[in-house]
Amino acid sequence: MEKGELKRNWIREELAYGVGALLYSPAIQPFIADSVAEGKFAWPYSLALCLEDSISDEAVDEAERQLAVTLEKLKRSLAGGEIQPHRLPLIFVRVREPEQIKRLEPVLVRHSQLVAGLIFPKFSVRCADQYISYMKELNEKSQHIIYMMPILESYDLADLRSRYHHLYEIKEKLNEVRHFVLNIRVGGNDFSNYFGVRRSCRESIYDVQSVSSILIDILTVFVKDYVVSGPVWEYFAGKEEDWKRGLEREVRLDMVNGFVGKTVIHPAQIPVVNRELSVKKEDYQDALSILKWDGKKLGVGKNQEGGRMNEKKTHQVWAEKIIILAKLYGVRSNENL
Repeated sequence: MEKGELKRNWIREELAYGVGALLYSPAIQPFIADSVAEGKFAWPYSLALCLEDSISDEAVDEAERQLAVTLEKLKRSLAGGEIQPHRLPLIFVRVREPEQIKRLEPVLVRHSQLVAGLIFPKFSVRCADQYISYMKELNEKSQHIIYMMPILESYDLADLRSRYHHLYEIKEKLNEVRHFVLNIRVGGNDFSNYFGVRRSCRESIYDVQSVSSILIDILTVFVKDYVVSGPVWEYFAGKEEDWKRGLEREVRLDMVNGFVGKTVIHPAQIPVVNRELSVKKEDYQDALSILKWDGKKLGVGKNQEGGRMNEKKTHQVWAEKIIILAKLYGVRSNENL
């Protein structure tokens, strides 16, 4: 099943991993529907129509009106065959605050077949109940489920005195509506801002240890039950393509640590993320072997290439994830790392 099929046909777990490269675009942009219809972005990708930081306070009303226009144009393009269902990206709307959901409710309900979910910035204990309440109301009125993707990036998570308490309290609140939670996002730039730091294109977020410690704590709390996506990478051009090598490295480190997916801010970043989300042939073969284990009395054995150990019990969860990623992003040869 391809990534762009209408969301109601997806298995929820695949949908969570299928967010993948999430391209942010200011919702006020008038050309985004045309760009989607014309296939201007590398496939696969998801699309976030942003009403928050990318929109000035004075332009919010205009951005909300343009959001409605964009969704209507996408709906017509889909109905008219200009966009095939399997080439429609997962579409998300990033709101500014809980109250904005109420203002957008008629538009979201009318286009619930298109809108995969809402993104909640600076999601914290203080605003969680209100967001969750509005999401329940929205889904009661919507013909198709609209998911939520909270972004954990608020200062109370940077503060060690409150971090662990708040993380587990947030998780408890989200667990109550787990069927609505598609993906947990993290805010690398917001956390960097708290410490007055910024990584270069030759450094990863994991080199900024004050920030990476927060991200790892978020991952530790949530990854057992949710897909957690890696932070944004803010470089997308340069003569020596250091930005690309830096992005490749950071996505590999994301994946090694347990993050899956990436917020991207430029179309050039999409194929880089997709390549790193694809599965190495050796990993794919090992995953199949683990899931179809025929070791009889043995629960451990060499992999097909004979260079590493596979263990049925301890590698089961990893193997299940690898098979989903292979289905969504493909398998690459071991030589093409």
